[in-house]
Amino acid sequence: MIYTIRKYGDPILRKKAEPVKAFGEELKQFFQDMLEVMYSAGGMGLAANQIGVLKRAIVLDASTKDSTIVMGLANPEILEASRDKNEFEEGCLSFPGINEKISRPKSVKVRAFDADGKELLIEASGLLAIVIQHEIDHINGVVFTDRMSPVRKMLHNKELKELKKLNTPGHK
Repeated sequence: MIYTIRKYGDPILRKKAEPVKAFGEELKQFFQDMLEVMYSAGGMGLAANQIGVLKRAIVLDASTKDSTIVMGLANPEILEASRDKNEFEEGCLSFPGINEKISRPKSVKVRAFDADGKELLIEASGLLAIVIQHEIDHINGVVFTDRMSPVRKMLHNKELKELKKLNTPGHK
């Protein structure tokens, strides 16, 4: 199936996604489709609602030169988050051209399920922690501009207004 990335202004980005209930081959294929869309757009992560599907499903590639980390996760939830924070310059496929430093917990403990329904406990830090938190925000209807300081968000105001205007349903 062909999916397109929904951009800021599309109301689906603000909706909380529904839990994944069906595991198996169909979910494996959905994760593959999501990875294809993510890679073709040059991203590191993608949430299902970013392609118009209200399911609690995310994919990510937080690989570095030292390790390969590619995951498809269903129903991910943060169980624990460190008090220590990291600032990392983030971008988002739903906000093309906008990058900003976002403060997030340095490490998180996450429970999720793989495509076969096997429970996973992931202790993530560094880039993996950032990407997982960003994508979990998406399936909770939270976008990365919500994490910007008011001053930084104001600096992107013109770009955000233009994106929203172009991507709000019914806009001509």
